[in-house]
Parts: sequence; C-alpha cells; structure tokens
Amino acid sequence: MGAIQQLSEATFAEEVNASDVPVVVDFWAEWCGPCKMIAPILEEIATEQDGKVRVAKVNVDENPGLARQFNVMSIPTMIVFKDGSEDQRIVGAKGKPQLLEDLAPYL
Repeated sequence: MGAIQQLSEATFAEEVNASDVPVVVDFWAEWCGPCKMIAPILEEIATEQDGKVRVAKVNVDENPGLARQFNVMSIPTMIVFKDGSEDQRIVGAKGKPQLLEDLAPYL
C-alpha cells in the first residue's frame, strides 16, 4: 500500500474517521512551491511508515470547504488526525528528519 490518497470533501470524513492508524493530511495546492518540495518526502514517509500512519492530501483549491473547516490559513499545512480528531498541526515545509521528528509519537 503506502500510496498517498487524494481526499475530497465527499471522501474526507469517511477515510479519516475509518482509519485504524493516524492519518497525516497534507493541505496543498498546485501553485505552492513549498508543497511541491515536501511531496516526495511525504511519499517516502507513506511508503516507509505504511501500517503505522497513512498519508493523504487535500487540494485546497478543489476543496475550499475542508480548508475552511480546519482553519488552514497557509499551505503546506499537515494535520495529524488520530481517532478521527485533529491531534497535531505542522505548518510549513520541513525536511524529512524534522518531519519524522514531529511525527515520532505516531510511528
């Protein structure tokens, strides 16, 4: 598995709430340079940590309601959902070591 799943307003609640592992949701946009920088890092984490966490993406341009619902003011913003609720928020692009450090409680 390990693949990053694209979420929409229609699939978000079902996918996040039904997950038996924490879900890291990356709020991003096509035009966002820092979002493009962290995309390959998130791919690696999704593959390497498969079974421990899931990684999903929400395009804020296509799903503005989700961005509003979770008060995403700047991108990239990664929100870790545990048991369907927001547990941690990571704002801005980070390198893989920093990101893994932030996600350590879930791995």
